[in-house]
Amino acid sequence: MATNEVGISSLVLNIPDMECPGCAGKVESAILGVSGVNEVTASVIAQRVTVTFTPRPSSSEDIKNAVQNAGYTVGQPSDVPKSRWTSPEHIFMLFSGICFFAALAVLWGLDEPEPGLLWESHLQISTGLFLLSALLGGLNFFAAGFKSLKSFSLDMNFLMSAAVLGAAGIGEYMEAAAIAFLFSVAEMLEAYAVARARRSLKGLMDLTPDVAVLTRGGDEVIVPVEEVKIGEVALVRPGEKIPVDGTVIQGHSEVDQSPITGESLPIKKCQGNTVYAGTMNLEGYLEVRTLREPSQSTLTRIIKMVEDAEDRRAPSERFVQKFARIYTPAVTALALCVILFPTLLMAGDFGIWCLRGLTLLVIACPCALVISTPVAVVSGITSAARNGVLIKGGNFLETLADVKVVAFDKTGTLTNGKPELTDVLPLNGQSRDEILKVAAALESRSQHPIAGAILKNSRGLDIPAVDNFKSITGKGVEATIGSKHYAVGKAELFENPPTGPVSDFQQQGKTTVVVGEGTEALAVLAFADTSRHGAGQAIEKLHHLGVNRVVMLTGDNPITARRIAEQLGVDEWHADLMPEQKVQAIERLNGEYGHVAMVGDGVNDAPAMALASVGIAMGAAGTDAALETADVALMSDDLTRLPYLFRLSRISRRVIRQNVWCSILIKLLLAVGVLPGVVSLVAAVLAGDMGTSLGVTGNALRLAKVKTD
Repeated sequence: MATNEVGISSLVLNIPDMECPGCAGKVESAILGVSGVNEVTASVIAQRVTVTFTPRPSSSEDIKNAVQNAGYTVGQPSDVPKSRWTSPEHIFMLFSGICFFAALAVLWGLDEPEPGLLWESHLQISTGLFLLSALLGGLNFFAAGFKSLKSFSLDMNFLMSAAVLGAAGIGEYMEAAAIAFLFSVAEMLEAYAVARARRSLKGLMDLTPDVAVLTRGGDEVIVPVEEVKIGEVALVRPGEKIPVDGTVIQGHSEVDQSPITGESLPIKKCQGNTVYAGTMNLEGYLEVRTLREPSQSTLTRIIKMVEDAEDRRAPSERFVQKFARIYTPAVTALALCVILFPTLLMAGDFGIWCLRGLTLLVIACPCALVISTPVAVVSGITSAARNGVLIKGGNFLETLADVKVVAFDKTGTLTNGKPELTDVLPLNGQSRDEILKVAAALESRSQHPIAGAILKNSRGLDIPAVDNFKSITGKGVEATIGSKHYAVGKAELFENPPTGPVSDFQQQGKTTVVVGEGTEALAVLAFADTSRHGAGQAIEKLHHLGVNRVVMLTGDNPITARRIAEQLGVDEWHADLMPEQKVQAIERLNGEYGHVAMVGDGVNDAPAMALASVGIAMGAAGTDAALETADVALMSDDLTRLPYLFRLSRISRRVIRQNVWCSILIKLLLAVGVLPGVVSLVAAVLAGDMGTSLGVTGNALRLAKVKTD
C-alpha cells in the first residue's frame, strides 16, 4: 500500500478467481461500497484490482473483506494455470450437455409420438433429464446469482438464473436446460478467450531468466536471479539468456535483443556495451557487470507497464461500461413489462409472454459487450510489446488512430545525432589519406564530437605521433608532427582562410574544419548530422497510412533544418526553437488538427511530448527517463516501428468498434425479434450470448498477428 502527499492511499489486490468481466464488475461494486473508497479499477487479464481511498483505521482490511464477501479470494495468482478441463465448472457443463442431448434423444426417439404408456414414460424420462441438465449447468452460476440478488445487482449470473428457474417454473424444461448448458459453454469460451489474452502477457513474463551464474570469491555460483546485486558479475555462455541489465566487461558475442527492442537481427556486443535481461546470448562468452536490481530491469518494467496498461481504459471501453449500466437495467425492466402487461391488461397467455420476457432477460446479459474491448486492447498492447513498442494504455492505442499530424524532433530522432565526415577537399594537391592522417593525429587527443568522426574515417591509416599538443579554446587544436607545425580548427586560425569552399559547405548546412600547416590551409573538411536509417521510408509510410502532415521541430539552424527536411520528405519544419517554443508549436498543431503525436528522445523534448496527444520516445530501452515519461516507447532507435505502431492502432480501433457495435446491434435486433415471437429463448443464448462472445473474442485475438513490415 502506498500513500501520497495529499493523504490518498492506493492498494493493489490480486484476485486469482476474478476471471470474467462480470466478476470484475461485482468486485468493483463491492469495493465501491466501502467508506472512503475514491476509485476502483479491475483488470480481468491481470486478475488485479487497484483501489484509491482515503486511509482510516482498518480501511485496507475493509476492502479485502468486501472482496471476500462478494465471493472472491484475495491472494497471489497461481504460477501453475488452472486446468479448465478438470475444473468443477467444466465437469458440470459436460454432464449438463450429456443430459441435455440424452433428453432430446429420448424425446425424439419415437417416430410418431402417440398418447400412451410408452410415450408418457419417454416424456417423464426426458423431463427428468432436462431438469437434471438445468440443475448441473446451473450449478456454475446459481450461487453467484443468489449473491447478486442479495446485493441487488443485475449481473449475468442473476439474469441467467432467473431465466432458467423461470423457464422451468412455466414447464419449458427443454428451454431451461438449454439456457443452463449453453450459458455454461459460453462462460467456458469467454474464460478461454481471457486466458488466451492472459497467456500473451505471461509470455512476456516467461522471458525473465530464473537463475544467474555469478563469480563470488573466485568461484562460480548459481543463484536465483532476484538475489543478484548491483555490481556483481554474471557469466553468460552461448545459448543462455542474459539474466540482468548490465555492461559487458569481457568477451564478445551476438545477442538477440528482439524481446526488448523488437530488432529482428542479432546485435554485436563487446566490452562497454549494454545488454538487457531476457535477451539471448547466441555464440560467444560474456561477462556482464550488473547495473540494476533484477526487480528494476528493463524487461521487468516493460512487463509492469503492460500490466498497468489495461487500467488506462480506452474511450470505447468507457463508453461500453456506461452503455451496459443503462442497457442492462432497461432491458430487464422491459422484460418484466413484457411478462406482466399482456397477461394482466390484455388477458394474454402467461406462459407465452413469460417465455418472451425470460428471453429478454437473456438478451440483457452484457457479457459479450463488456468483454469486447479489454481483450482487444490487451491483445494489441502485448503484440506491440513483442515487437519492441511499449504502449502504456488502451487510451493511447485508440488515440493514435485519430492522429493526423506527427511532429519530430530532429537531432537524435530523424538524424543520428552525431556528425559524420561528408567531404574532404584538398587545397594543394595532397591526397585524401594524407590530409586525414594529419587531422587524425591532432584530433586523437581531442574529446570533440568532430574528432570522433575524423578518427572513424582514418581507421586503417598509419597515424603519426604528435608533440607539443595544444587546445585553443573555441577555435581548434595545434601540434607538431616531426619538425612541422599543424593546426585543425576554424578558418580564422589561418592567415589566408579558404573562405570560398568554407562558405559553400556552410550554405549546404554543413560544419567545416580547416586543416593547415603553419599559416597555410591544406584542406577543408565538411561534416553533417546524417539522417537516421529508415527515417525517409518511415515518413513515406506514415503519409500512406493517412497522416496528413509530418512536422520537424529543431533547435538547429535553418540551413541544416531545410536540408534534412528536403532529404526526408518532411512537410513542414521550424528551426532555432527553444524548448518552450516547441511547446508553443505543439499547442498550435493541437488547435489546428485536434490530435498530434510528438516523437523525441523522451528527455529534452519532455515538455512538448507531454502536451501532445501522444508522446512517443525513441530508443527507450537505454533511457530510464524515456520509459517513464513517454506514452509510447520505441525500445530501439528504429523509426520503421512507427508505421507499424500507427497501423496497429488503426486496426485495433477498427476491431474494437466492430466488436462494440456488432455486440450492441445483435442484442438490439434480438430484443426487437422477441416481442413478435421470432426469437426463441435458445436462439437468444446461442446468438446473443455464446455466439457473440465467441465472435468478439476471436476478432480481438487476431490483433496478436499484426506484424511489422
